[in-house]
Amino acid sequence: MAIKALIIDDEPLAQNVIKQYALKIPSLDIVGACNDAICAQEFLLKNEVDLLFLDINMPKLSGISFLKNLNKNVLVIFTTAYSEYALEGYELNALDYLKKPFSFERFYKAFVKAEEMYWLKNKAENSSENEKVSDFLFIKSNKKSVKIKFTDILYIEGLGDYIKIHLSDNKFVTNLSMKKIHALLPQDQFYRTHKSFIVSVDKIETLEGNLVSINGEKLPIGNSYRQDFFAYINKFTAD
Repeated sequence: MAIKALIIDDEPLAQNVIKQYALKIPSLDIVGACNDAICAQEFLLKNEVDLLFLDINMPKLSGISFLKNLNKNVLVIFTTAYSEYALEGYELNALDYLKKPFSFERFYKAFVKAEEMYWLKNKAENSSENEKVSDFLFIKSNKKSVKIKFTDILYIEGLGDYIKIHLSDNKFVTNLSMKKIHALLPQDQFYRTHKSFIVSVDKIETLEGNLVSINGEKLPIGNSYRQDFFAYINKFTAD
């Protein structure tokens, strides 16, 4: 998937340089070019854009002012002949600052930053969406499909080829391995403390020695899990 970019620059020569450089990069697609910020604002209202190549010193409205009032979440690389704006540009979270004239090598270096940030941002957004829709799972128990919400799980107990899912007001047995059920759970909410136990971190009441207490039940912490488990728990421990 190519990154869609818009050039905002009042100099035709500068626009052409960026267009020519972009032709050398398959993952970069220049979808438009504007001579001023007003034109750019209109373009952004009607088109999806991931990245701006934004000049600073332009008529009508400067690139700095344009960016301060921009509501869209887009990546920005400043392109300008004036180095005195560099600090203010970075304070506005611009990815890079290209001082004209710039080489293809320098342009490509800035684009790589944008590409890395683009994929990180998309990964985070996709993870967020998955968390929104994946707050439960279905298991088969007693010949029925039962919906289990992650927030209702206290802990999971391994029983050979089966597992027992303990809820605050119920228990369900299903034919799943501990490894398989652990892979289906949100990794930031559930932790394996023993070869036979996976606990909901949010439901832990106390920790004492090699025991974790949940809903009045004391569950063992296995020696091979102890170090990693307490390293994880220490992230939430007040000094």
